[in-house]
Amino acid sequence: MQQASSVTFGGTGRDRGHELRSDPEALAVLLAGGLVLPLWRGMPLADDSSLGFLTAGDPLLTDAPPPVFLGLWREKGVFAADLSSWKPEEGLPTETIFDAGRQPHPLAPAGRQFIELRQIMAALDPDEAEMAATARALLEWHRTHGFCPSCGAKSETGGAGWHRKCPSCKAMHFPRTDPVVIMLVTRGNDLLLGRSPGWPEGMYSTLAGFVEPGETVEAAVRREVQEETGVICGAVRYLASQPWPFPASLMLGCHAQALSDEIILDPVELDHALWISREDMVRVVNGTHEAVRPPRQGSIARYLIESWLADRLD
Repeated sequence: MQQASSVTFGGTGRDRGHELRSDPEALAVLLAGGLVLPLWRGMPLADDSSLGFLTAGDPLLTDAPPPVFLGLWREKGVFAADLSSWKPEEGLPTETIFDAGRQPHPLAPAGRQFIELRQIMAALDPDEAEMAATARALLEWHRTHGFCPSCGAKSETGGAGWHRKCPSCKAMHFPRTDPVVIMLVTRGNDLLLGRSPGWPEGMYSTLAGFVEPGETVEAAVRREVQEETGVICGAVRYLASQPWPFPASLMLGCHAQALSDEIILDPVELDHALWISREDMVRVVNGTHEAVRPPRQGSIARYLIESWLADRLD
């Protein structure tokens, strides 16, 4: 797709500073004059349209562990620090799969608080969105992979946060990314949508699922659609991708041509599925449909749907 780079969290060409990750002295200089993005339980410090970068000596970062290096931006080093060990006095925000809420911090600059990334992802500058996604995915990987999967010993951070090394068996471990197919399934003028149990009332999206070992992207698309809805697909083509740091997926957007239209629902995977016409989908996206709500702004599902409506899949 010609406009695929405009997908939220998409590549911006920002220098990730790979050659600097093994240079402690250079990293120390960059940190002293650079920017640090604090995250608390996966939520970046931000306002409604921009990230809340701090300097290394800011009081809010006093108890933070060593930050991870995100690369270079505007001639400065950019880092991310995990403040998840901090416990707010007023208790934790109510969390859902879609919006974990907002959490003020007494030392945060005016107008800034920890905000669930899904709430603001579509409003961020492309560079900031990409850095927030990288920071969230990388810090979550460290949080959940503190022990060597080979021998069970506690591993150590290295490479400015881009690997972990086991001091016992010397194994090296690197951040994982899970491939997920997400597919725009069409048959003539109709689009196949589904909704998972627990989603907000009326919200539907394109179907999606993890790629299994030994499976191509095309095979994963056909398998997932058939498993979840019983619909058989023929031709499949790749369209665009999106990093999705919830917690660490790479969404592979595809277009599949359906060969059948009968829906046989898998109730474990989906609460409901339906075919919807292009004309009705316009109303869905515009917010005027009486029953169906679209996927949120910033998701690749929304991007694929809007591209299909505008005849921009090529």
